[in-house]
Formats: sequence, C-alpha cells, structure tokens
Amino acid sequence: MRLTLDKPHDPRLSTRASGGFCFMKLTVVGCSGSFPSAESACSSYLVEADGFRLLLDMGNGALGELQRHCGLYDLDAIFLSHLHADHCIDMCAYFVARYYRHEGGRCDPLPVYGPEGTEHRLTTAYADTPSASSMSEVFDFHTVKPSTFEVGPFTVHTERVAHPVEAYAIRVEHGGRSLTYSGDTGVTATLDELARDTDLFLCEAAFTHGKENIPDLHLNGREAGESATRAGARRLVLTHIPPWTDPQVNLADAREVYDGPVEVAAAGAVYEV
Repeated sequence: MRLTLDKPHDPRLSTRASGGFCFMKLTVVGCSGSFPSAESACSSYLVEADGFRLLLDMGNGALGELQRHCGLYDLDAIFLSHLHADHCIDMCAYFVARYYRHEGGRCDPLPVYGPEGTEHRLTTAYADTPSASSMSEVFDFHTVKPSTFEVGPFTVHTERVAHPVEAYAIRVEHGGRSLTYSGDTGVTATLDELARDTDLFLCEAAFTHGKENIPDLHLNGREAGESATRAGARRLVLTHIPPWTDPQVNLADAREVYDGPVEVAAAGAVYEV
C-alpha cells in the first residue's frame, strides 16, 4: 500500500501504545539520480518502525527535504550505500547542523554505517573541519561489509553490489516484513538473492534499455524488473532515475518482465511495508 501524505501525520498510519509504527514506514526523501531534479533531491529514504528512524543515503539536497518528514535531530542511524556525492554529500551539511548546534549543545555521535573510508571521504569533502577527527565527534562511524547485524529494531543484511566504487545493497527486516534497497549497481545475482521474497524492492533504474549499456554501473528499467522477477519480490519501486531519463519508459520496460505491482518513486511518497 502506498500513501502520499500532504501533512506530517496521517491518521491511517496507526501506532502502537509505545508511539512507534506497527509496520515499517518508508518515506522517499529524494530519488533523483546523479544530481537533483526540479522535482526531487538525490537519493535518500527514511525507514521508520517502533519510533526508530533509519535514513538510507543522504545525497544532494536531501537534508532540506528530510526536514519535511522529521526533525533535524530526530534520526537514530544513517546507512550510506556508497560514497558517490549523489548518495552522501549532504552529510557535510548535516555535520554543520550537528557540530555547530547553537541550542542544546553539540549532538551526541550518531551511528553512521558506510563503506571503508567514509569518515575520511566526508572530511575531505568538507575540506575545513576544525580538526581531522571533528566528523567523529558527531558521527559514530561503522564500516559496512557483507554481513547481518541489528540497527535499533531492524535486522539488517548488507551485500556488496556491482558498481565502480565499493557499494552495498541493504535489506531491512522488521516484524516479519522486509524492504530491500539496491543502492547503485549493475546486474548481479547478489542483489537478486538479497531481495529474495522481499515485500518492497526499492531498485535503481538509472539507464534506459537499448540506450546505455555499461556493465557493472547501473540497471535499466528492464533489468530492474528482471531482478525483481528472479527475486520473487512482491512489489517494485524504481528509483535513482536521472533527470535526463524518461521514467515512464523505464516503468514500461519493467512491466514487460515483472508481473507484480511496480511504480516510479516520487519525492514525498510514503509506503507501508
């Protein structure tokens, strides 16, 4: 079920007595590939359950859009699929918000899960942090490898996928339900297996079938649909489509090879998982 919300709260999103959601809630903060479009920031997705907020990626423009959906200091953890700017660069702006907070003092370190070298990459991108260790004063960095671990109420599975830099897909499970996010990847059986029987497959589809054909870089709409079919995914949402790519072409290509429900991600869209 997809819910598109015009307000921060919707009564259809029932909560437990503890105040947390009784399912996983996925909010598309940003879904544009490569650079922001006029309609969307770059990749960023908010996953919530039991009052816990996990952000998947924080690309260009995502920090501003995130504040439409939760408070600036309300995140509980961040996962960075890889270190290309359209997936992580707004972490530099978020560093400013956490390090130089005028009211309430400096924020405690927030868990950040990313590929090896994440702290160095963000420090280099910022270029003028007060010290070489300033990032780690507000971010608690954890190096991602193919593994299974707990993040708040979630069980998380990560696998390396096919991209020019070290990149990871992630499967998030809670209450018997699952969400799989491809990150950036070319065709790989590893992604198919990670998304096996997943309830929602958030899969990149940056390329156009018959136009771009670069191995181990990105998927096109048809390839995303084929991956969802091989995985037996119950629902497919295409994301990371660049402004120069026609999303309706990719949607049609995915529907030719995948029989389940499929749609194109849009900024602000909300899904129950």
